[in-house]
Amino acid sequence: MNILGVSCYYHDAAAALLMDGQLVGAAEEERFTRKKHDSGFPSNAINFCLKKGGITPDDLDYVVFYEKPLVKFERILQTTLSMFPKSYGVFRESMVTWFDEKLWIKSHLQTKIGVPTNKILFVEHHLTHAASAMFCAPFEDAAVLTIDGVGEWTTASLGHASATWNGGGSNSISLSRELRFPHSLGLLYSAFTAYLGFRVNNGEYKVMGMAPYGQPKYIDDVYKVVNIDADGGLTLNMDYFSFHYSTEHTFNEKFEKLFGPRRVPESEFFTLTTHPAKDHRHWDERVAAQNQKYADIAASIQRVTEDIVLKMAGAAHKYSGGSKNLVMAGGVALNSVANGRVMRESPFENVFIQPAAGDAGGAVGAALYAYHVIFGQPRQFTMEHAYWGADYSPAEMAAAIKKSGFICEEFDNDDRLLDQAVDTLLDSKVIGWYRGRFEWGPRALGHRSIIADPRRDEMKEIVNTKIKFREPFRPFAPVVMEDRAHEYFSSPRLDKQYPPRYMLMVSDIPEDKWDKIQAVCHNGTGRLQSVREEWNSGYYNLIKKFDEATGVPVLLNTSYNLRGEPIVNTPTEALNTFAASDIDQLVMGPFLVKKPEGYVATGSHLSVDQVD
Repeated sequence: MNILGVSCYYHDAAAALLMDGQLVGAAEEERFTRKKHDSGFPSNAINFCLKKGGITPDDLDYVVFYEKPLVKFERILQTTLSMFPKSYGVFRESMVTWFDEKLWIKSHLQTKIGVPTNKILFVEHHLTHAASAMFCAPFEDAAVLTIDGVGEWTTASLGHASATWNGGGSNSISLSRELRFPHSLGLLYSAFTAYLGFRVNNGEYKVMGMAPYGQPKYIDDVYKVVNIDADGGLTLNMDYFSFHYSTEHTFNEKFEKLFGPRRVPESEFFTLTTHPAKDHRHWDERVAAQNQKYADIAASIQRVTEDIVLKMAGAAHKYSGGSKNLVMAGGVALNSVANGRVMRESPFENVFIQPAAGDAGGAVGAALYAYHVIFGQPRQFTMEHAYWGADYSPAEMAAAIKKSGFICEEFDNDDRLLDQAVDTLLDSKVIGWYRGRFEWGPRALGHRSIIADPRRDEMKEIVNTKIKFREPFRPFAPVVMEDRAHEYFSSPRLDKQYPPRYMLMVSDIPEDKWDKIQAVCHNGTGRLQSVREEWNSGYYNLIKKFDEATGVPVLLNTSYNLRGEPIVNTPTEALNTFAASDIDQLVMGPFLVKKPEGYVATGSHLSVDQVD
């Protein structure tokens, strides 16, 4: 049975192909169009999946969409009409968008893919979130927790799921409690994202990165805009918000009166916590004090979010009858600090989080839900890694390198190539790392990465300002050999859990290790990635060789892209980013690519509208 899952028209469009219960390919449309968070119809991702499976649209048994559009349309109509005429702008914009494309999704799936309507199915949004986690996890039963902005009406759900591997039982997902729009943890966090000067649905992780530089001094004020019950159920005080009637603003003047003037987007961020020596080139005491308040507000909404997620996890444990396993999905499940606390402080022994936890993951979830629940097929698959995107042959890489004009050396012995890469890192230089199929989800997990020496504190500024061209407070991920993770991170059982594989949790770093990995120690914590040789042998052996040379089994990893861009896909894109930045060398498959002496980065493929 061949099932294609599709998500589009809201956030991160994506497609995923399931063949007889096995995932064959999964990709977000942005990787092909180079439009970050592309929400358009995922024609390129669909074509990739079909090509990877060696099939045509005629070979598809079903196409499954990740939510029910008419139910969502009902919610938008009811919400905007209840707020009319204040909501006129939202109503007008929504009607244009819906009558232009969103009401005709079934027709689009039929004509753009080429399948008859009797092969098209629709699954509720939060069921696809739940399925994307449950049917990728190794569990036979689990508590379910999904949290996002909003699906059709649901903004969070709790429940229980079961799965059979041998056909002797049944597959089921029962969501026994839900929160409904407009009361949403995801929308609450997004309102603070906008207030702190970042783009909604794009900059939430920047709030999480800013939070460690502040103190949660404004928790009481946050609880003026949201009320929480013992199970993590929440009710927003809508007097402070405008996302339900405004096309431009998520919060209103009353919100600003409570927290003070909003942060100006793109303004420089420096405080005594980021620059204790006041060595920022534009140091100003007044600006530093205002920035510190913003950091304190970020710390406050982050702490409240963590506490709510923990309460929800506890409630999910209760609703599941005390399962020892938890599966999570939805955009809020990308909050790796909250996830770390769930893993350490909740009653669960095991946690699985879908690596593409946001809307993109709904493509996988829709296909899996149809296969296992609608058609009752037993489990065939566990998501042991996230390498489900496109890959390119050495011949394609060689052609792109030749066209770029860069110097390269081809290696028939991977050990020698890795030795040279380690020597480059030891020389305080930065390498691009481009190998294999690109990653599923927003994290770079060692197939499309930028890598540096984590022992040198100055590498943070070098990579942020000269390579990524992004805010200096943004942290980098420490990647660590899985069998050595316990030495550098204090969370228990890191070698037995899935979230560390996908860079989906933050752990405390023992204080005696802070100075050994300064560039990836973010105020005593790190969003780690654990690496095992069978998942990615080249990446693992690079870390191993670095450990042999330094005694530190950790590297600095960040995604292979410049600010405002999707992570690179093709060899040409990797080389363009190499050319535009101060990355010193590029490991591309069996090739080591170098820049000529005196080369100056062009920055030529950055444009103003790409910068977020």
